[in-house]
Amino acid sequence: MTLWTTILIASAVVLGTKLLGYLVPARVAAHPRIQRISDVLTVALLASLVVTQTAAIGSAIVVDARLAALAVGAVLLRIRAPFIVVVLAAAAAAAALRAMGWAA
Repeated sequence: MTLWTTILIASAVVLGTKLLGYLVPARVAAHPRIQRISDVLTVALLASLVVTQTAAIGSAIVVDARLAALAVGAVLLRIRAPFIVVVLAAAAAAAALRAMGWAA
């Protein structure tokens, strides 16, 4: 199977899953337990993506400037700093650490 065949099959599966979501009755989707699970699942998926992109290179776990930038961003978000300040401070922290030789 070629790469493009795999991509097309995966795209069809994703489209089919999305279309199946429209067939779920509104009363099922409005159930409090389902809403709570979907809220928690969304946060868990986003967190796993952030951790994977921050702390991994291939199959190795790496501690570098990206992890420090994530920590700076998390602290600033916790104290409710404006989002642009969070992004700029995290980027500045990563750039400073890389300039000091702690590169990815």
